[in-house]
Amino acid sequence: MSTPFKYFAFISYNSKDTIWGKRLQKKLEHYKLPSTLCSEHGWTRTPIKPVFFAPTDIQPGGLSEELQERLRASQHLIVICSPNSAKSEWVGKEIEFFHGFGRSNNIHFFIVEGSPNSDDPETECFNPVIKKLGLSEVLGANVNEKISRLPWLNRERAYVQLVSKLLGVEFDTIWQRHKRLLFRKAAVWTIGCIAVIAAMIGIGRISQPFDADLRIVEASPQAQLPPMKDAIVTLTLDNETKTDTISFIEGQTTFSNIPHRFLSQPVQLSVSCRDFLDLDTTLTLAKSNTLVLHRDPSVYGDIHFTLYNVETETPMSGVTLKIEGQVVVSDENGQVALQLPLDMQKKVYTIKTDVALLNDTIVMPCGDDDVVLVK
Repeated sequence: MSTPFKYFAFISYNSKDTIWGKRLQKKLEHYKLPSTLCSEHGWTRTPIKPVFFAPTDIQPGGLSEELQERLRASQHLIVICSPNSAKSEWVGKEIEFFHGFGRSNNIHFFIVEGSPNSDDPETECFNPVIKKLGLSEVLGANVNEKISRLPWLNRERAYVQLVSKLLGVEFDTIWQRHKRLLFRKAAVWTIGCIAVIAAMIGIGRISQPFDADLRIVEASPQAQLPPMKDAIVTLTLDNETKTDTISFIEGQTTFSNIPHRFLSQPVQLSVSCRDFLDLDTTLTLAKSNTLVLHRDPSVYGDIHFTLYNVETETPMSGVTLKIEGQVVVSDENGQVALQLPLDMQKKVYTIKTDVALLNDTIVMPCGDDDVVLVK
């Protein structure tokens, strides 16, 4: 992503928020985007770099000539917002100086403490210059926003919000993938901790091999969707792999004659099954194990088809349809696109509309090649 700027972003902060500044700089410069998105935009996997943060380059202070030059050379300004920065004269000067370049849309707010526009000096996190410049209506990414009951997940969500604004991409485009990776890392970390604790306790080992039973359950069973069938399970032990098939949900397989040194140890296990998300995880192996599979919400939830008039032999645009109570309008090319949440998904959907349809159902999965005909 070639730009005339030396820095992708400049972080403005108060010295009391230095830890947040360092953390944010590291997060942004090392954030890896999906390869498909990078290919689409011509970006590298880590496009948000370099990010200027004063402690790594020059000592913080007034708006020296050098600091002004850094601001000129930055494409974006990120303001770490807290009651500390709200009271900072220098943060206000940096915002005002950057605003003078006419790039107000490139000013972003990252809230780490306090509340925006609270008018209480003890809790206000927006510097008064923000209101002075007419930027007070802007929303910032807030690490304390209670979207999830997990505080660390709310912080990660705020990081991704900021990334999506900096790059001008849809938030959900990268958030769902980022969240999956987070939970996968958390699972690995948890399993690793369990393994360490088990080792400290000093579980006795014996020489006899053991059998490991493996059962599969579905995370959110959906009665209207086809059941799981023929899940291929692969267990990796050092350089050896064991593979078997579980034919149905709640089904079980047994891996026999496993060397006892693998008991209560992390092993690699993968599951592949149609209509479900592939699972590739590290499991602390026990004699009885349960894996949770999650459905791929795109298989029966992503509805795509073209509305086509058989008489005029042309696609029909601007037609309002209702599918499972969700209203959608065909675009200029007659294409209809709708995504339904997992709890609303079915194998077959009925289409309701004011125009006469030759076929008023769509069978899933479907795609851009599917057509619904209009008389």
